[in-house]
Amino acid sequence: MIEISTDLIKAKKILENNDLVSIPTETVYGLAGNIYSETAIKKIFETKKRPLFNPLIVHIHDKEELVKIAIEIPEKAAKLASHFWPGSLTLVLKKNSAIPDIITAGKDTVAVRVPNHPLTLALLKSLPFPLAAPSANPFGSISPTTAQHVANYFQDDLSLVLDGGKCQNGIESTIIGFEDNKAVLYRLGSISIEDLEAVIGAIEIKNNDENTPNAPGMLSRHYAPKTKTILVNDVANEMPKFKGQRIGLLLFQPNDYLFPNTVTEILSETADLKEAMSNLYAAMHRLDKENLDLIIAEKFPNNNLGKSINDRLLRATKN
Repeated sequence: MIEISTDLIKAKKILENNDLVSIPTETVYGLAGNIYSETAIKKIFETKKRPLFNPLIVHIHDKEELVKIAIEIPEKAAKLASHFWPGSLTLVLKKNSAIPDIITAGKDTVAVRVPNHPLTLALLKSLPFPLAAPSANPFGSISPTTAQHVANYFQDDLSLVLDGGKCQNGIESTIIGFEDNKAVLYRLGSISIEDLEAVIGAIEIKNNDENTPNAPGMLSRHYAPKTKTILVNDVANEMPKFKGQRIGLLLFQPNDYLFPNTVTEILSETADLKEAMSNLYAAMHRLDKENLDLIIAEKFPNNNLGKSINDRLLRATKN
């Protein structure tokens, strides 16, 4: 039976015993194990049903720990780490040979970040090893932003979820790598590309790879409800096509339309992109429980964090 708790001592013991614990971060809940334990890392892939070609993110408690994980730290990477860590930024860097190949899907690079959650930072500081922690959901499903979401997914597969409350940012970290000394964005996330470019200048976007992704979140279908979901520019124009069906609406802000036979989730009453991002996955979880025929998601303004939200919605609606 899974336990939802704030017991760091129990979490530490489980992790030191080569088992898994779900941990809270400011982005989403992670499924965590010792990066140096083959038993634990294999268990992550097996529990999530995650393909081995999809690399994991290493979580450390301080940017000073980065030298134990990576052997080359470009100047731009150091600038980003100083500016955004702890926080929702993952850096892909040349890996230290001590990092197991299963973590990096056989690549010579490793994804690493310092999460910004007091409970998980305290846990990381208490451990003699970093943690690998992909999102705590079955591969391809909606990411969890509460401890209960994790428990719903893994009732029989995990013994402990550390309860850190609702995740503040609500979608995954932004992932930046470096190719030929140029910064490359591999995954849009909860730090906008505009904020990153304000620190280091232009960033190239390469955020899709079906075969050998450099980072998590690059597959075309991901973050998806079980209910069929479509992404549209204008909900009012689409609704007449689905008369007689039970529809879920995922909307950025309130509108003037009233649609019968719908379940509506408003992500921000004040049209605030950060608030909408924080509420996105929880709203998707609720809609997915409503036995709907279809979820219709409204496309967001494609700027700043709206790009990241649209990225998640687009991947959720791929067949």
